Amino acid sequence: MSALINKTAIVTGASSGIGMAAAKLFAREGARVVLVARRAAKLDRLVSEIVADGGQVAALAGDLTSEDCARAAVELALDRFGGLDIAFNNAGSLGALGSLDQISLDDWRATLDGNLSSAFLCAKHQLPALLQGGGSMIFTSSFVGHAIGFPGMAAYAASKAGLVGLARTLAAEYGAQGLRVNALLPGGTDTEMGRAAAATPEQREAVAGLHVLKRMAAPEEIARAALFLASDASSFVTGTALMVDGGVSISKL
Repeated sequence: MSALINKTAIVTGASSGIGMAAAKLFAREGARVVLVARRAAKLDRLVSEIVADGGQVAALAGDLTSEDCARAAVELALDRFGGLDIAFNNAGSLGALGSLDQISLDDWRATLDGNLSSAFLCAKHQLPALLQGGGSMIFTSSFVGHAIGFPGMAAYAASKAGLVGLARTLAAEYGAQGLRVNALLPGGTDTEMGRAAAATPEQREAVAGLHVLKRMAAPEEIARAALFLASDASSFVTGTALMVDGGVSISKL
């Protein structure tokens, strides 16, 4: 039986990488998916793929640093599918890179807004719908800033570490009402963002070598972990920072 049959899920950052892989997987597992991303053309292509595969899907092109966009995504789920059971708050970016003394306040704020404040806005508007019947909320954090510090990634690390704190607090606040909240912490993943962080073959080889498995993840591998947290298979899992990192956090090589 499909893991998400009769469930409705919002997936943000759905136009590429982990979000796209999760959107396809959730739809194949029976979920009605509401996809949110900034790039309308890529979002439209993904919608066509899911429809062609027999899935139920709605999409919203917008910027989740806007509260109007976060609100509209929930309204779309309610209007099209009658409820909301799962929220995979995955949207984010590398943001400003460089040594801290070289990062402007505007760039720092933009990175935190894109990765952390957007997740706050999504959660704020998703909570009333999710609490109608319990459900699962997931944030895509990172091993960067949680298990490992990388030079030049202070803004990214701070924003992603903040998501772990947000997830744990919401888990404590709303667990008694049936809502599970977790953070998903991928290792190095072969996505547009991952390739931007490690731009050359040599850099990608070096990043792969940091992992115990000596490779980077495929987006589909991270999506399967998100499916676990979204589904009833994780019915007693909440407040966790789930490492899906190929062992990078334990590697000292």
